Amino acid sequence: MSSTPIPFSSLHSNNNVKFQRNLSLSVVSLSLSSMASCSHMPWLKLQFLSVLVMFLLLSPSESATCSSQKFTNNNLYTNCNDLPTLQSYLHWTYDQEKATLSVAFIAPPAKSDGWIAWAINPNSDGMLGAQTLIAFKDSTGAMTVKTYNITSYKSIHESKVWFDVMEAKAEFSGGVIRLFATLGLPKSGITTVNHVWQVGSSVTNGVPDRHDFQPPNLNAKGTLDLSNGQSNDAGSSSVDSRTKRKNIHGILNVVSWGILFPVGAITARFLRKFEFGEPAWFYLHIFFQLSAYIIGVAGWGTGLKLGSESVGYQYSNHRNIGIALFCLATIQIFALFLRPKKEHKYRFYWNIYHHGLGYIIIGLGIFNIFQGLNILNPAKKWRSAYVIVIIVLAAIAVVLQLICWLMALRGKSNNKSTKPYDGYNDGGESRQQPLAS
Repeated sequence: MSSTPIPFSSLHSNNNVKFQRNLSLSVVSLSLSSMASCSHMPWLKLQFLSVLVMFLLLSPSESATCSSQKFTNNNLYTNCNDLPTLQSYLHWTYDQEKATLSVAFIAPPAKSDGWIAWAINPNSDGMLGAQTLIAFKDSTGAMTVKTYNITSYKSIHESKVWFDVMEAKAEFSGGVIRLFATLGLPKSGITTVNHVWQVGSSVTNGVPDRHDFQPPNLNAKGTLDLSNGQSNDAGSSSVDSRTKRKNIHGILNVVSWGILFPVGAITARFLRKFEFGEPAWFYLHIFFQLSAYIIGVAGWGTGLKLGSESVGYQYSNHRNIGIALFCLATIQIFALFLRPKKEHKYRFYWNIYHHGLGYIIIGLGIFNIFQGLNILNPAKKWRSAYVIVIIVLAAIAVVLQLICWLMALRGKSNNKSTKPYDGYNDGGESRQQPLAS
């Protein structure tokens, strides 16, 4: 078994990140003093600022590319790829005459006691059916590489795989696992293979536990063109169709349950208190609630479709709350056809039911939206944007409620001031006597 080349730069990737951050701070400090001393030379100041901006725009992820990773014995692979997800890199060489594929897969596990995996899927582009190499620490703490034929998301078992593993080794240092292998492909003349990579957080009794199902994990797949050394990965150009549908599902439900339903409730509760609000508040309320219901049903349907495609994994709480919301909203909408007239003796009880159920729908809807945000895990700005929307709606409701209270107090005051004088003083204890003639 030949020695496996180890990428020297990857051993020190964390130190490089810290060094670059410290160096960036030093450059910022130097820039301030330099600009002060060079203020009389605008062109030099501008040139210095340009260099500074370009330097600060270089993030550690951009500088630590696969092309910059060196090997201690100078044994280089023919091709290398900065994989688009999970902070992973793949070095590889294909020997067409021998039909062998040598790979070096480098990635940080989800946690220090986790695992990394690289696989070839001969029949599909996903994880099911993938012929997998998984590297992790065994019970003694030593790194090991085992092979798995992934046939289920629920459990995996060590087994033979589609290719011949001629060499396999793994090492761990600096928070990164490096998996090295030489594979003998079973058929000559292969030009393209589907490859999949993954990381996990734990190993139980020598068996890797299930990984996360977040967008970076689901997009960890692509193809290797062995003939021309190119890689086409799912997350490198655009978001895959499943992630797009997740985004559509989230947007529809945020707009319906999280915005339109609360706006419709605010309209009905407060606009009717003003003279100009009659009868516009009723039609606006119907418009907002029906629009919210239609959009919400579309979002609910896309959620059911996504759930049916999530083989082996379900977000039960999010799903059950979504189904409950659909049922409650449907009852609420169709209850409009059973609304008694204002003078009917049951109208009071119908109002209690209608208002109470509406507030339950709004509360559950907002709660489930945050459940969905935790699942989808979008950029922080989207969660912050929705929090701001909720705060603004709550502030509007509070201000309108204060205005209504003031109007009510003013109305009582006006009624009291216009009450006919009945001869009693404020205490109501005596009556004014007529003047003596």
